[in-house]
Amino acid sequence: MRDWAELEVHDAGTGAATVALRGPLVIASIGPLDRQLRAFSGPVHRIDLSAAQAIDTVGAWTVWRFARQHDAEITGAGEQAEKLLEVVRSAQSDAAIIRHRAPVFGRVVGDVGNKVVDFGHGTRHFVGFMGAVVAAMGALILNPRRFRIKALVRQMELVGVSSLFIIGLMSFLIGVVIAQQGAVQLAQFGAETLTVNLVGRITLRELGVLMTAIMVAGRSGSAFAAQLGTMKLTEEIDAMRTIGLSPVEALVVPRVLAAVLMMPLLGFYASVMAIIGGATVSAATLGIPFFAFLARVQEVVPLYDFYVGLIKAPVFGLIIALTGCYQGMQVEGNAEEVGLRTTLAVVQAIFMVIVVDAFFAVFFSELGWA
Repeated sequence: MRDWAELEVHDAGTGAATVALRGPLVIASIGPLDRQLRAFSGPVHRIDLSAAQAIDTVGAWTVWRFARQHDAEITGAGEQAEKLLEVVRSAQSDAAIIRHRAPVFGRVVGDVGNKVVDFGHGTRHFVGFMGAVVAAMGALILNPRRFRIKALVRQMELVGVSSLFIIGLMSFLIGVVIAQQGAVQLAQFGAETLTVNLVGRITLRELGVLMTAIMVAGRSGSAFAAQLGTMKLTEEIDAMRTIGLSPVEALVVPRVLAAVLMMPLLGFYASVMAIIGGATVSAATLGIPFFAFLARVQEVVPLYDFYVGLIKAPVFGLIIALTGCYQGMQVEGNAEEVGLRTTLAVVQAIFMVIVVDAFFAVFFSELGWA
């Protein structure tokens, strides 16, 4: 049996040649023959396959392409070759593929409609999830021995203690930036001493708890979504339901309580570190002694600024934990879904925290705590 394919040209004197193909017309041996067929010029009347020893789809496609280019007849094909040539012939189409698209206005309206429907479904599912969390908390209040105190302590450690360094460093640097930039602007009016007011009020009231919430959302909210999503993907949550354990009681409630309890402490800690950063810069550049800066903060910052931060912090913690746990419990299908839901958890948590913070700003202004 030949190890290669070749062609022979026979001219019967009619002006059109007969091309006889010999050898195995398969992918492993058709390379040289394909180059010869592509370079062949001149009229061809007939393609003879009677000497072809074997043929596969690649060989059939090569023969059919050559026959179509020269408008030649294929003869001598065996049963297998005929079947493959018919498959190749039916699969080839010269019709242009035209993708019909709706008008721009129609596409925009359709996309907006789909987003509204998806938002409605997401809202309904989230409300149902919140109801399940409330029901689980009620069941734990009625049966306190079922509450997993060790899981709560572990989550408090992960949410709070493990994040002290990064939150403290971030807050210290924010205090440094606020004091330095604020002093530059206030110096134009000869009011550098008001840097104390700026740093003290903006950190205790707004930036301390807000930046802490953003850090916790990126750190703990994403962890909640990834952990629960992985457990959902590996069917651990289904296994818990099978043995009679409530996943909401065992997994969601400890995470929600940990975030709610730790956020006020982290927010206050962040505010203190920001004030220390501002005092450090003021001592170095403005000539305000470090401890004098701290004493001045106590005088110029009203107590309700501290209360505002404490009120907002647990609400932010609740938003972050619920969003992370909800997205984790929605994972289905594959590992890519875990990454998608984790990203959604962080983005949605930060967005909702900023929206709620804006609401609190208006609310407390109406109360006179401005």
